[in-house]
Parts: sequence; C-alpha cells; structure tokens
Amino acid sequence: MAVVVNKLLPEFEANATGGVKVSNQSHMGKVVVLYFYPKDNTPGCTTEAMQFRDRYKDFVKAGATVFGVSRDNMKSHDEFKSKLELPFELIADTEEKMCHMFGVVKNKIMYGKKVKGIERSTFLIGADGILKEEWRGLKVPGHVDDVLKAVKALKKAA
Repeated sequence: MAVVVNKLLPEFEANATGGVKVSNQSHMGKVVVLYFYPKDNTPGCTTEAMQFRDRYKDFVKAGATVFGVSRDNMKSHDEFKSKLELPFELIADTEEKMCHMFGVVKNKIMYGKKVKGIERSTFLIGADGILKEEWRGLKVPGHVDDVLKAVKALKKAA
C-alpha cells in the first residue's frame, strides 16, 4: 500500500542504526521526518545529511525526530553516520520495502543506461501517524530549511 498525504501511514517495520526499530507505531506521539536519499557517501547525499545534521537541534527543539533512509546496508550506514557525526539514525531499507511504500523508486538514466534508483524525497509525519507533507524529486539547497519550516508550522497548529 502506498502513502497518501492526509492519511495514516500503512504498517511497516524497519531497522535503523543504533539498534533502533522503526515502524508506523514506534514513534506515535512524535513528529517524524523521513528523508530518502540515493546512496551513502555520494556528494549530494553527503551534503543533505550534513544539512540535516547541522539543523538537527532545531528539529529536536521543534519536536521532530529525523531518520535518513536508503537501500544501503547497516555496515555502510554505520560508517556514513560515524564519518559525518550524524546525531540521527539511518534506516537500512535493503529490501526496498519502505522505498516502494513511499513510492521513491524511480527509473533513472545514468551514463546512458537505465537504472533503478531512489528519488531524493522527504516525508513529514504528524504525531498522529498521518502523512502531513511530502517533497519529491527535490534539490538539496534550501530543502532542510523548508522541512524545518513545515515542522514548526505543524507544532504551532497542534
């Protein structure tokens, strides 16, 4: 089942760094930011992760929990997290269950070949488990600020 704005998230379960289990129920009562990115240790993904890292305290202050999601395995995530000193956990979606549920798997052209990849996307989930906002096919510059603005607006509306 796919996610839909203003609807409850379907059931899912995933493993994150730090031994954290994440599901549609695990963070009820908290605002959650899920950002999907193509691959650990690539230029755009590194920049995006560092921007979430640098604004992390602002997200926490606004009442949000941040998770990065990619198809990389836990070992890759642990190294990426450690290297960049990321204060949030990374979800290893190696079987692409969350990627398909959130509809972020897309056909891309890389070096003239068709490949299946992750479209950089972010999802804002309310404390009630309802998908409040989504950003798809986004560009990294300014994006983290847009998400933070939406988190603060959600907090104000609560």
